[in-house]
Amino acid sequence: MVCKELLERCKKDDRKAHYELYRQCYGILMSVCYRYGKSSDEAAELLNMGFLKIVTNLDSYKPHVPFEAWIRRIMINTIISEYHKENRHKKHIDTNVQNFERVNEGADFNLGESNMNVDVIMEAVNMLPETSRRVINMYVFDGLTHDEISGVLGISQGTSKWHLHEARKKLKELLIKLAV
Repeated sequence: MVCKELLERCKKDDRKAHYELYRQCYGILMSVCYRYGKSSDEAAELLNMGFLKIVTNLDSYKPHVPFEAWIRRIMINTIISEYHKENRHKKHIDTNVQNFERVNEGADFNLGESNMNVDVIMEAVNMLPETSRRVINMYVFDGLTHDEISGVLGISQGTSKWHLHEARKKLKELLIKLAV
């Protein structure tokens, strides 16, 4: 299928050789991408990501392995990797939505809170001391636990809880001042 000379030219970063290799591999790789992609656009995107990995990893190709099998394996690994990235991203979004719904479950909102401007709230958050601001952002907006926050910031869980408590107290004071 693919000659050794073409692969050597690709290893030397010859753009014409890359294009020729792309043309020769397109059918094989696209058939794999169509099986996994939700649309032709997504399949094309997966193909381009996989082909980039193929070209950048040509030095690791072993001639005793059939080239077609090698590029299929790289393509499948690329697709699996993208699937995991997408699921992690979706899971993070879903978790944040669930946390928001859980936190606001049965909560009473007054008219003052519903009319509060987001810019005012963010201004108040930005007025907090740095560590308290980071803790409240990570806990409230990013949905991290105190254990995770303590790992990221290098503080104890108790310190994380203290900063959250202090940040909430200070935010309440600031929002009352800013709303007036």
